[in-house]
Amino acid sequence: MIIVLLLGILIGAIMGLTGAGGGILAVPVLVAGLHWSMQEAAPVALMAVAAGAAVGAVDGFRHRLVRYKAAILMALCGIPVTRLGQYWAHLLPQYLLMGGFALLMLAVSWRFYKQSTQRLMNPEEDALRLALINSETGKFIWTPVAASVLAAIGMLTGLMTGLLGVGGGFLIVPLMRRFTYLAVPGIVATSLFVITLVGTGGVVNSLLAGAQLPVPQTASFVCAMVGGMLVGRRVSRQLQAWQVQRGFAALLFFVSMYMLTKAYLNW
Repeated sequence: MIIVLLLGILIGAIMGLTGAGGGILAVPVLVAGLHWSMQEAAPVALMAVAAGAAVGAVDGFRHRLVRYKAAILMALCGIPVTRLGQYWAHLLPQYLLMGGFALLMLAVSWRFYKQSTQRLMNPEEDALRLALINSETGKFIWTPVAASVLAAIGMLTGLMTGLLGVGGGFLIVPLMRRFTYLAVPGIVATSLFVITLVGTGGVVNSLLAGAQLPVPQTASFVCAMVGGMLVGRRVSRQLQAWQVQRGFAALLFFVSMYMLTKAYLNW
């Protein structure tokens, strides 16, 4: 039980530091720390990530940063797709699922490192920012294109949530930065609300599909992760963005190497 608590605090702190992306580590640390399969770890990790994201989302609502209409649209499009992801996860052999997860972490690691070295948005990226923002209200200008962009992000998030048991912040944040004009604080707050909704939907879908959650370990991991996230949010105010991004990129790289090795041994 002590291991579960320590792992929960660690992931919660990382999630608090990165704003949303740290949830990607929940599954691999449960696999490594408790020797579970990915299918066993995914629903527990997802419940903890959703609970941790809810804490951050409440803070976002308090500061009026959450674009709740966009979040609800993404969630409505993403939650049904989690079931498809979960179905695929149970069909795939363990080594393929683990290897795919490791490659995804490598890609996210590279993305965070690249962001830490960039100071300004590339001018060419402006053409891809299709969802416009009302400069007076800070809210989305709803057009068919904007709705389609947000819906597509929600569906991709739902698929990854179901397939890998991740919250999806590592996808939502960079995709919204690339395709919308929403400011970063609003993106992070909205992302956390989406993760809360989609993660909760994913847990419900898992339970309906017959997944069994070990109550003591799940409750302990969730509580520890929420506590760790509160600590991480405080520490994040003392660090610069590039320090957090590079540190997280390095951590993801080493964890992905572990997952690739484990996938190879299970092949």
